[in-house]
Amino acid sequence: MQPMGAIFDAIQAKLTDAFAPNRLEIEDDSARHAGHAGARPGGESHFNVTIEAEAFVGEGKVARQRMVYRALAEELAGPVHALSVKALAPGEA
Repeated sequence: MQPMGAIFDAIQAKLTDAFAPNRLEIEDDSARHAGHAGARPGGESHFNVTIEAEAFVGEGKVARQRMVYRALAEELAGPVHALSVKALAPGEA
């Protein structure tokens, strides 16, 4: 994961604080959405996140996504237009 900007850094910090993940991959996918709704000239509007954490054990897919969305509520209410989440329990692929 290479730092890209303030929003990227905020997502990384909040997910790390909330879930202490074993694995956290964040991809700024904004360039693929240039010219589309919600896209910003500087990027950091569309992200893909893969996160693996103990907190997801026993939780369904929707519950896991909601947990991530709650942790990133501020970003989703403002600068982040779209967030794709793959939330895994340890050992899941």
